[in-house]
Amino acid sequence: MANNNKHTGPNVPALRFPEFSGEWEQHSLSDYLRFKNGLNPDAKRFGKGIKFISVMDILNNATISYDCVRASVAATEQEISDFEVEYGDVLFQRSSETLEDIGRSNIYVDSRHCVFGGFVIRGKKIGEYEPYFMKYRLDSPYARKSIIVKGAGAQHFNIGQDGLSKVELFFPKYEEQVKIGDLLRIIDDRINTQSKIIEELTALRSALTEKCSRQAGTLFSLADILEETDERSTVVNQYQVLSSTVKGIFSQKEYFNKDIASEDNKGYKVVRRGNVVLSPQNLWMGNINYNNRFDVGIVSPSYKIYSIKKGFNPTFIAALLKSKKALYEYMLASEQGASVVRRNLNVEAFMGITFRIPNAYQQEVLSKAIAAIDSKLSNELSIFEQLQLQKGSLLENMFI
Repeated sequence: MANNNKHTGPNVPALRFPEFSGEWEQHSLSDYLRFKNGLNPDAKRFGKGIKFISVMDILNNATISYDCVRASVAATEQEISDFEVEYGDVLFQRSSETLEDIGRSNIYVDSRHCVFGGFVIRGKKIGEYEPYFMKYRLDSPYARKSIIVKGAGAQHFNIGQDGLSKVELFFPKYEEQVKIGDLLRIIDDRINTQSKIIEELTALRSALTEKCSRQAGTLFSLADILEETDERSTVVNQYQVLSSTVKGIFSQKEYFNKDIASEDNKGYKVVRRGNVVLSPQNLWMGNINYNNRFDVGIVSPSYKIYSIKKGFNPTFIAALLKSKKALYEYMLASEQGASVVRRNLNVEAFMGITFRIPNAYQQEVLSKAIAAIDSKLSNELSIFEQLQLQKGSLLENMFI
């Protein structure tokens, strides 16, 4: 693999295997694929029969195989003939709520045949291409832009057979397609393996979190454990703006890719390392976090900030506050608000929630185990992110 300095031209990718040269050729997708909308059976026909590919199968799998297709449908012989999906066919998402996701695609890589649903467009393989190359060709930034511009709609964005057939992309010779497809497939396999490692570590951490909530010990209320703080920023942009979410605490720039807070953030609440921050409206969904990521930041005055009192292990308490028992108690302490997803926290009821806390030694043992998993998880997430960046760079530079 090398930068393509030797063979330059308008139709040559920036990054290329050194054994290949010459310009790529432009083709419309109709040169390789024949498009057709899917089958629309009534509800009574689902649950038995031939496997039935839906939009979720396109979006939720690295590639589509027979075994990963979840639905099945009773189809006639004529319907199977008309809507059959075979090895190397490409499946496209017809409709999306966002323009960016319109026409997302995947390939079918199984010798056992399926049929496909009405919200899907099948690209029947009629030209010579390597299926994995086609998958990544369609995932590349240039291809995504070419497909998106063919989409249209108001509340939902749609793309049709005609729009897809007119998408024009550049293709190399078959041998180069195979090399590119093999390389990106290896990286995808590594990403999938890394994802499974992260899932297993996350499950292990969750199990330890639940163990924290089932310990024998002395009964303490949250009023015994937490102390509210109300430090405020004194000037605009004194510290970076943070957001507490169900998934964790983030800077607004990394979570939203921009600052969305009011420009006048003077008087925002200050969050320091070791503080607990929660959203009173969304606590019932688990929006409570221990800040071990940022030395200091500011959050909207709508949040509540607490410090953990001396005598309690912060890592243990942080795990306890994210346990299933805690989430159940938060729901009981929250009252229905004006919105279905927002509930108003009864602070008195929240502070009255009780947990059994083990002695300092047991807290320390569990905390060390959680910290070790968190460290391992952080490393594995970093590897996962680097693999994703590597794949993104290759999709950007190996295609035109």
